[in-house]
Amino acid sequence: MADPKGFLTTPKQLAERRPVDVRLRDWNEVYVERSLLPIITKQAGRCMDCGIPFCHNGCPLGNLIPEWNDLSYREDWTGAIERLHATNNFPEFTGRLCPAPCESACVLGINQDAVTIKNVEVTIIDKAWDNGGVTPQVPERLSGKTVAVVGSGPAGLAVAQQLTRAGHTVVVYERADRIGGLLRYGIPEFKMEKRHINRRIEQMRAEGTRFRTGVSVGEDITGQQLRERFDAVVVAAGATTARDLPVPGRELKGIHQAMEYLPLANKVQEGDFVEPPISAKGKHVIVIGGGDTGADCLGTALRQGAASVTQLEIMPRPSDDRPTGQPWPTMPMVYKVTSAHEEGGDRVYSVNTTHFTGDEDGNVAELHLVEVEFKDGRFQPIEGTERAIPAQLVTLAMGFTGTDTANGLVEQLGVELDARGNINRDGVFATNVPGVYVCGDAGRGQSLIVWAIAEGRSAAAAVDTYLGGKTALPAPIRPTDRPLVV
Repeated sequence: MADPKGFLTTPKQLAERRPVDVRLRDWNEVYVERSLLPIITKQAGRCMDCGIPFCHNGCPLGNLIPEWNDLSYREDWTGAIERLHATNNFPEFTGRLCPAPCESACVLGINQDAVTIKNVEVTIIDKAWDNGGVTPQVPERLSGKTVAVVGSGPAGLAVAQQLTRAGHTVVVYERADRIGGLLRYGIPEFKMEKRHINRRIEQMRAEGTRFRTGVSVGEDITGQQLRERFDAVVVAAGATTARDLPVPGRELKGIHQAMEYLPLANKVQEGDFVEPPISAKGKHVIVIGGGDTGADCLGTALRQGAASVTQLEIMPRPSDDRPTGQPWPTMPMVYKVTSAHEEGGDRVYSVNTTHFTGDEDGNVAELHLVEVEFKDGRFQPIEGTERAIPAQLVTLAMGFTGTDTANGLVEQLGVELDARGNINRDGVFATNVPGVYVCGDAGRGQSLIVWAIAEGRSAAAAVDTYLGGKTALPAPIRPTDRPLVV
């Protein structure tokens, strides 16, 4: 145990965020760099090294959290990164982007503030990068087997790195112009600077993974061609079919899916544009959707100089405390204030969009909404609560409904879909087509980054077994596993 009295004597302390008026002037990460270093050993010492560490249950990766908490408390950073990397290929991603179901499951969180597990995690990996503790792991020998991975998000990168280290020749196909999937173009720079992706890609290249960008599998190369060229194919293409809003006025100019809007802001940071083709500058912006993607749109619009930003959510406002129906160790639905919410904008709950109206040039001008209540199994409008709000840019951040079928890949491979529009798979991530596997959101549906990496690692073990008859790769989860979320 790190500090036997740590949870009694040390109050919870989080990483320091830069002042709002400072961070809105740039796109850098919102946290003060290195602000965790003076406090993190004591924060790690709050871990109680529980006999039954429920944080393991909260984390699908099976992260050895009490172990690297103890090592961090003792400032054994070499040991800490070894234990962290034993279960997680990319802790610099999860330490910045994961909503931390491990902290919701922390035993200390029953009646106190949970251990700041994410902060400890990101400190370990950042120190490892600074100290040269992250190096390529080149396989001792090659198997002679080849694997194609479709998609370079966290699931695709995880499966590719694991299979490369097992000695297989792996080629990752990405239809965008840069590697990273939604990590690259869906996550704003202020949440995770893309240098973290770039240095991981360089590590993977040094290990032997090959990357092909600007290739849309299903169009530039067919699924059948992949099956002919490679011994196995892993589909990790995400769940990119966005949920739409079929109401009158949807066709007006200025209404965009979040993933049409957010990537353009990231491309400005990559140097592709001076100004984004879709900008919130000087506009009244409406974000429809109250989740993390909606918060990303909010923070992006504020940095672009929006006149106002309003975030709409059909659900009622969550409670500040854990609801009684979502007991520990489940991940509760509570009111959350992200860094973007600190920066400005308004949040409006229990409302539904009825229609849009536009100006004489066909641009959206107003969003019309009505307050709703959940009754008789559905959201019903409350009479007399209709109103209109100005809207010159609208982003739809309402989630995703399944994997992309428009490019022809699903049909070309001959894989089956389940009732939710995801690619069907069995208990070892295999589809109905021999040699074709699926992991991440493409098979699971829209989910968390930790589940994507966990599925990538598990699918890699399954593919390795398929190619060689056995595997030494870890498989932390099965496709049927589900998070502890009500």
